[in-house]
Amino acid sequence: MIRHPALDRAARLGVRLGLDKVRTFLTVLGEPHLCAPAVHVAGTNGKGSVCSFVTQILIRAGLRVGTTLSPHVQQLNERVQIDGQPVGDAELTELLEHIERARRQWAADAGLDEQSLTYFEMAICAAFLGFARNAVDVQVVEVGLGGRLDATNVVSPVVCAVPHIGLDHQAILGDSLGQIAAEKAGIFEAGVPVVLGPVVPEAKQVLLRAAQQLDCPVWAPPTLRKEVRRDGTVRLYTPLGSVGPLRLGLQGAHQASNALVALGVAHRLREAGFPLSDEAIEEGLRHATAPCRLERIVAGVVLDGAHNPDGAKVLATWLAKQPAVSHRTLLFGMGSERDPVALVQPLVDHVDAIVTTRCSHPRARDPEDLADALRDVHADVRAGGAIEQALPEVMEQSDETVVTGSLFVAGAARSLLSSTEEVR
Repeated sequence: MIRHPALDRAARLGVRLGLDKVRTFLTVLGEPHLCAPAVHVAGTNGKGSVCSFVTQILIRAGLRVGTTLSPHVQQLNERVQIDGQPVGDAELTELLEHIERARRQWAADAGLDEQSLTYFEMAICAAFLGFARNAVDVQVVEVGLGGRLDATNVVSPVVCAVPHIGLDHQAILGDSLGQIAAEKAGIFEAGVPVVLGPVVPEAKQVLLRAAQQLDCPVWAPPTLRKEVRRDGTVRLYTPLGSVGPLRLGLQGAHQASNALVALGVAHRLREAGFPLSDEAIEEGLRHATAPCRLERIVAGVVLDGAHNPDGAKVLATWLAKQPAVSHRTLLFGMGSERDPVALVQPLVDHVDAIVTTRCSHPRARDPEDLADALRDVHADVRAGGAIEQALPEVMEQSDETVVTGSLFVAGAARSLLSSTEEVR
């Protein structure tokens, strides 16, 4: 499922942070968000990867797992996953229609405006309702935006995690790393263990102070430790033990840090009584997958959802270690609210040309405007068409095509490539 009329109407509200309405509405639904304990994951980058690692660990331990990710990459269904698989269209349609009927009645009874919930609020309610109906043992919940006022911040967490803090969504979350960290720390709850990735000192101080105020035990580097070996395998350590050496299911040197956070979460869960064996943990780390994270689904194309400067730097580091190709093109598309120069600058030295594009997302930036914004970047830049046109053209002209700029544009390319492979 790509879209639903109820969500299309809700999308007109845009972003609205706050918990009062969604918490009240979930009560009307019977509090499905409390159907199972949650692993709650916030952060600027790495959230989706940590959720994927944790989900696979829990599945291999024999637990029934509900996972909600944001944003979705190709299909809306990705926001409601049971045991790592998105629910089918029929189930998702029924969930959304149940929620829409309940929402209309609730709004009428309470005298609220006609569209009383945002797109994200409706989608997360669908996830919680789906988890309750499928009787999951644990929920793995990725924060949508920030943390403190994010609609996911209604769950009952058994572990909270923050893999990374960077500058993103400054207009909403704040201009400094400390301000952004304070918003992410809003998911912490009294006495609930917290696992941190290698966040920068400015952000780490804020996170540690917030955890201390709530008496949350914290694991963070150097208490958490990793060894990356020359053969690409990793060994990971927490105060409760180690795993490895093993080869991670997700590509990129940065994934060792995400896997370390996931291991910390797993060991905290085991400490809380969840039956997670070392074998289940290692198998989960080995077999985790996440679409559009340094992903190759066809030869000559790399898909990556880098959508902020830190993500672009990770992609640049990975490209620098890849075998040389005679002509590599960056197929670049992004939302209208972001700075394209900050994203492209780390990548310029690793590509031979840049072609701008757009997907069908309503906030996607026009390729001509995007190319004009990049006019001062020292690179061969030209405007392309929509992704459906630009992708095959660039693939025809290049030895390697790197699609990035947002998860939406990478996801659109993935859908096109997947349908082509199915036809073949």
